Amino acid sequence: MEVLRVFNNNVVLSRDGSGREVILTGRGLGFQARPGDHVDDDRIARTFVPDDGRDPDNLGAQIAAIPPEHITLADEALAIARQELDTELPAHVVVALADHLSFAIKRVRSGIALDYPLRSEVSHLYPKELAAATRIVAYVNARLELPIPEDEAIAIALHLVNAGFATGDLSETYRITGLFRQLFDVLEQAYGRPFDRDTVSAARFITHLRYFFIRMKKGEQLAEGHEILAAAIQQAYPEAYACALKLTSVLELRLGDEITDNEVLYLTMHVARLASDPVG
Repeated sequence: MEVLRVFNNNVVLSRDGSGREVILTGRGLGFQARPGDHVDDDRIARTFVPDDGRDPDNLGAQIAAIPPEHITLADEALAIARQELDTELPAHVVVALADHLSFAIKRVRSGIALDYPLRSEVSHLYPKELAAATRIVAYVNARLELPIPEDEAIAIALHLVNAGFATGDLSETYRITGLFRQLFDVLEQAYGRPFDRDTVSAARFITHLRYFFIRMKKGEQLAEGHEILAAAIQQAYPEAYACALKLTSVLELRLGDEITDNEVLYLTMHVARLASDPVG
């Protein structure tokens, strides 16, 4: 295999023997490497194959932004979920869990508490996934000096649920791709500047929207009933909230269904994260 792109010293984009673009990780794999260089197979620790039409560059950027030890921890912890749920979990689930764990660990170190208001919904709709996620949190905490809160299992359970959200419908993929483009146009008009689609924040935003579309198709939008959280987010991010309302109007027109206030809140948080990225 040869290097196509270097993300950092430990993460590169390559092409395997079947012609697929894959992300390779390993200590020193990208050190002083350039496109066209041969990949040292002995240094490859993990291979991530972008699945379900995911962009290799976005996935690679996400992986490069996560400490390697957190990817290892997520990969080991997901072995529990594979056994409990008796299912294969695609590469993006490992990355999503590692990303989530990394932020959770940073929040604990910074003394920041985060409330997860969806426990009742998750426990009723996805009991198997929540049980597996609870075991994952226990596994992770046994290996950390500062344990993450047990409620992190709620968000992790949703990652496990999302693992089964591939539709395989190419026409739907095309439609959603066009809608992504329109939503970014609305973002850029609202903020009066361009947004880089290749950032980690953009990748998270797109991933959130992918799962949102599938929830809409299944009729499983995030439930209402969190007015206090809604008021706090609107006050903290007024510009992002106003933009999220514009995005919501587009989504309702294109999808032909009303969107719940809780979905708007999650859109707001992603818009706020995108807007906080440096320009240029």
